Amino acid sequence: MKNHLTSLFRLSLAMLGVSLLITSAPAATTNESAPSFTYSAKPETNNPDWQAWNRDFGASHDARMQWWRVARFGMFIHWGVYSVPAGVWNGTNVTASGAEWIMNRGRIPLADYQKFATQFNPVKFNADEWVKIAKNAGMKYIVITSKHHDGFAMFHSQADPFNIYDATPFKRDPLAELAVACKKAGIKLGFYYSQAQDWNHPGGGAAGSKTGQPVVDKQNHWDAAQTGSMDDYIDKVVVPQLKEILSNYGPVAELWFDTPVGMNSERVAKILPLLKLQPDMVVNNRLDSKKATGDFSTPEQTIPATGIPGKDWEACMTMNKTWGFRSYDNNWKPTETLIRNLVDIASKGGNYLLNVGPTSEGLIPGPSVERLQAVGAWMKVNGEAIYGTTASPFEHLVWGRCTKKVTDDGATLYLHVFDWPKDGKLVVPGLKSEIAKAYLLKPNFFGFHKNLSAANGADGVTLSVPKNAPDKISSTIVLKLKGPLQVN
Repeated sequence: MKNHLTSLFRLSLAMLGVSLLITSAPAATTNESAPSFTYSAKPETNNPDWQAWNRDFGASHDARMQWWRVARFGMFIHWGVYSVPAGVWNGTNVTASGAEWIMNRGRIPLADYQKFATQFNPVKFNADEWVKIAKNAGMKYIVITSKHHDGFAMFHSQADPFNIYDATPFKRDPLAELAVACKKAGIKLGFYYSQAQDWNHPGGGAAGSKTGQPVVDKQNHWDAAQTGSMDDYIDKVVVPQLKEILSNYGPVAELWFDTPVGMNSERVAKILPLLKLQPDMVVNNRLDSKKATGDFSTPEQTIPATGIPGKDWEACMTMNKTWGFRSYDNNWKPTETLIRNLVDIASKGGNYLLNVGPTSEGLIPGPSVERLQAVGAWMKVNGEAIYGTTASPFEHLVWGRCTKKVTDDGATLYLHVFDWPKDGKLVVPGLKSEIAKAYLLKPNFFGFHKNLSAANGADGVTLSVPKNAPDKISSTIVLKLKGPLQVN
């Protein structure tokens, strides 16, 4: 059971003045310690989509999620033919939604949008370089858009010619090249696939306009060429293309559906059996209209204040304001925000899927690369406090966050200190466990970790720390506990 389920129980005990004894099953045998969880029935037990999902995939949930719970950090890649207009249509900056929504928000007719494919020739794309950027940032997996809402496939699809191999001068399959590069680098590869919205194929779903333009049918289409049967679209485009991406690119670690407009149970039932093509794959919760299926939840551009109790979750977030490449979006988040987001998410038991939006030339923008390099430098020192950790046992820490690893032999707490104490005293409130060892995770010039003194008291444990923070963004203190973790 995910550790957030203990939070309400912990709070209730704390209100009664009772110490909480936290234990966990031993870590699984992997390259890194994986937390152990129990898959529990969701409240949607009367939902036919959930029932079908649980019947076929519920029992394997924990086994499939082990690598994901260790990884904690991945790269999202939004790349497609929309990188050609890069947020501009007919001389106007289309700012509603991300740049990948330009066809919808700009109400671009199919015939005009399809012309962008002839201008899409990303000859500077280098799969090995992209994977290197992700790996050096400390990311353990990549999820890339195989088809976004514009209906353009970023792989050589035999099911439809509107794809990067057949419709562009590029004549290459970047997903195939990424699969090879990821395998070589030991990075897991996943695919995003827009199963519902598709503005290029007749019958594909479409979200309503944010800008009030007229529509031509009840499906929110703006071009008569888009009208048609959604069931036919599922049968003729979605099912064969999903078979392709789940059959032709080796192991698929994660499948990411999106915006389930019009996804009724009959349409979901056509897709669920395909997932068995990748029996080890994890799937997000955006396949069906009620988001009842899937292995994990997907908060977007936000970090839930207390995580998502009882569920695995992955926060997907951008580095600037848009997912796809927009030429005029220079509102980049500072490295401090990205690192603290990662820490915050891990401290609440989630994964961080951080996006890059490559250009039409096939380059990850320089500001993204620079920030990922800085995050990677921090992760080289502090990765132990992120990978394979579980949620904080504390309700609130005024100075930062906490992650933990618990085994039968004891527990380790990682204190992520954002606000370093000026008086040299760091209080860990409510911690009743004895401290076997406390030290700074960042080594000194000679490669040694500075040991810290720790004293138990009525209010918790007080640590004596150096005057200056080891890291101005987030410093990590390691607490090795004697015996089980006890928090009041």
